Amino acid sequence: MQKTLFFALTFSCLFLESGLAQDSIPKRIYTTFYLGDAIPPKIDGRIDDPSWDLVDWSGNYVEWSPDENTEPSYPTKLKILYDDKSLFVAFRCYDNEPEKIVSRLSRRDGFDGDWVELNVGSLGDLRTAYSFTISVSGVQGEEYITNDGQSWDNTWNPIWYAKTNIDKEGWTAEIRIPLSQIRFGKAEEQLWGIQSTRRFFRKEERSVWQRSPLNAPGWVSSFGELHGLKNLKPQRQLEIQPYAVISQNELGMESSNPLIKNSTTKLNAGLDGKLGVTNDLTLDFSINPDFGQVEADPSAIALDGFQIFFQERRPFFIENKNIFDFAFSSSVNAGRTFGFDNLFYSRRIGRAPQGFPSLTENEFSDQPNISTILGAAKFSGKTRDGWSIGVLEAATSEETATISDGTTERKEAVEPLTNYLVTRVQKDFNNNNTFIGGIFTATNRSLTDNLDFLHKSAYTGGLDITHNWKNRSYYFKGNLIFSKVMGSQNAITQTQQSITHLFQREDADHITVDADATALTGTGGNLQIGKGAGNWRFQSGVTWRSPELELNDIGFQLRADDLRYYGWLGYRTTKPLRSMRSWLVNYSQFAAFDFGGNFNELLLNVNTWLNLKDNTWINLFADYKPINFNNFLLRGGPRFRQPEEFTFGGTLTSDSRKKLRFSLTLSNQFAVENVLDRLTFSGSITYQPINSVTVSLAPSYTKTNDSLQYVTRAFFNEESRYVLGAIEQQTLSIPLRIDYILTPTLSVQYWGQPFISKGVFDGFGIVNDPLASDFDRRLTSLSDDRLSMTDLGFQVDENMDGTVDYSFADPDFSFVQWRSNMVLRWEYVPGSELYLVWSQNASNFGGLDQGLTQGLQANIKDITNIFLVKLTYRFLK
Repeated sequence: MQKTLFFALTFSCLFLESGLAQDSIPKRIYTTFYLGDAIPPKIDGRIDDPSWDLVDWSGNYVEWSPDENTEPSYPTKLKILYDDKSLFVAFRCYDNEPEKIVSRLSRRDGFDGDWVELNVGSLGDLRTAYSFTISVSGVQGEEYITNDGQSWDNTWNPIWYAKTNIDKEGWTAEIRIPLSQIRFGKAEEQLWGIQSTRRFFRKEERSVWQRSPLNAPGWVSSFGELHGLKNLKPQRQLEIQPYAVISQNELGMESSNPLIKNSTTKLNAGLDGKLGVTNDLTLDFSINPDFGQVEADPSAIALDGFQIFFQERRPFFIENKNIFDFAFSSSVNAGRTFGFDNLFYSRRIGRAPQGFPSLTENEFSDQPNISTILGAAKFSGKTRDGWSIGVLEAATSEETATISDGTTERKEAVEPLTNYLVTRVQKDFNNNNTFIGGIFTATNRSLTDNLDFLHKSAYTGGLDITHNWKNRSYYFKGNLIFSKVMGSQNAITQTQQSITHLFQREDADHITVDADATALTGTGGNLQIGKGAGNWRFQSGVTWRSPELELNDIGFQLRADDLRYYGWLGYRTTKPLRSMRSWLVNYSQFAAFDFGGNFNELLLNVNTWLNLKDNTWINLFADYKPINFNNFLLRGGPRFRQPEEFTFGGTLTSDSRKKLRFSLTLSNQFAVENVLDRLTFSGSITYQPINSVTVSLAPSYTKTNDSLQYVTRAFFNEESRYVLGAIEQQTLSIPLRIDYILTPTLSVQYWGQPFISKGVFDGFGIVNDPLASDFDRRLTSLSDDRLSMTDLGFQVDENMDGTVDYSFADPDFSFVQWRSNMVLRWEYVPGSELYLVWSQNASNFGGLDQGLTQGLQANIKDITNIFLVKLTYRFLK
């Protein structure tokens, strides 16, 4: 019934309004002027250079938010000039109360206070653009826009120049963008897309130069046009950035391992480079690359057995990452389609070694934490003809552990010499309304005998297509992918039995472990249709992963053997109402199957977002899961029936412009039969006492009572016994961040996070009838007369004959972790930086049995301190 209703609602949208079509709005045109022999303007923010008189102002900005297509509070205007090397832009932002202009300092890309922005679509593909933002305080921000405005990547880091000035009429800004920092074609006369946005902070108002309705299908495709660019010479970019790093590692406590020194100092140096092969294609290369990250990953713990996804933070992999992206099952609106799954997950390169040395009783070992990247290069860019091209090659060295018994030492490989290759290509057709592309990846390892559990080689590939029609209001997206991994019988067997695949499932007729196999080939894909314009919008699709699909050598994949339908329907306002600035409401549903034909999951969701007049945001949501079967709960055991689940929650977010602001989220997930009750609280409080200092605290607390937590698998009379336990788990995290921005190019930042998680089990049971509708038939309790506890764990006398039938370790746990970073960053010249870093890290399993205070004290004594100085200098041609 739910499916029928959703499809009826979805396809009725095909006949609803599409909103104001962007092509019905006249394209604004700005004609720039070539400076020639004229003296270029000095970038000081004052707009008093004679060269600015060579070109006219262009104003008439219109409000974009909250009241679209109305007169903004104050007018804005711009001018654009160019010469052989640079694009020059001037802004005049009027304000009758200049003393009230908000000039807040933040780190680069902070976007705080009043600002003005220029978007440049120099490739003319209606999908990609470069964004340059300057705040009134002088803080610069830049982003690379893709997917017609759906993605804004602030990790792009070009060199450009900007200054601002406040005067009696408001404030002004001047910027200079070197043409070497953007890509464009070779046409004698260029036609670029442009857009400009101003933020008027006091009213949280946005106004734009080219009108772009809030319900338009895209952002870049709605740009106005920049004319007058003639005879631009291709800028063959050449950048060389040598670096030097000196670091010192201080252990908090003396190690019992004689191979580990209490204090170590390391000096490292290398070179990063960028060469413009053509004006739109770039070769990035690195010799002895420095891929250390300044920011630490947040703490996390998972009890479901699945890997945790972490964001990439290393500069080499971040730049142009959109070109290599192949998130084959993402759903921007519907979600819950394993959107993190990707054929390329760059954090596999330079990963922690996957092997561990074999030790005798009296031996110690020392092994590296990461795999050394010998070198890396990537060739990427987008041509004027619509070709997006990306080729990435990287090699990591063989890593060995040092093993010692106190008198002799030996080496043992823990990670093999590995080569990684990623190639991505995409072509625009049909006036940039159709995109077809493909990807291919290869991982090849030089294995030693003790590492034969790894794949010898792994290959993945995919084809994708996107087609837009009816002025980009409607779209179809589809892709097909494949994978093939090869290795020893041991490696392929381990892959089949991993948490991602679980071919050993006892009740699954469509999969079985082949212990003789030396290769595994799988497929997957996604088909999606949607409407992305107008007040009414929808998205619907199906995505699948065959049981054999394996992407985790250079990609990211949570699970295989999954086929799911998803659908989403939403309505949003584009005009303010009496009591609110805007609101939207969404309905979505998901249905999941495995390749054996089992209907495993049905989930229904409704949520709404309200933006009140005072700029407060309220989000309310509810989930209902009437069908809930789990193929993974028993880690290779049979499919298990879980009870119906409900989730209710909401978020309250105060006005983000306030000096004191907060956010609060509460959610409660529970199941019938009193099987599950999970309460989650999270929030943040931020205080900005002065414009240069920001202090924020973001605590989160989760308490879970789950009667179906997997414990172990045992055997009794040659039959499997799957032991589950009732766990009470509490997890607390309190990240603290302090930012002190002395100038737009000099900042001190501190981040610290205590993380505590404790799980206590009370009651165990063995799976009896995993598909029974009655919970008591699914699980048989291990009563006290069958269960006894010893120093080594629990012993089970299942048939109560006085003999121990099987045993398992005590699953109670506690985990305490402390991570922090203090970073001084100084951009002493544009693109060249000095970093002073102090990092702390400590973690400990156990230690909370005597109480929280004692556990934290024990952890604090074992803190590792890392002191690092990094200096880079960026040479430009």
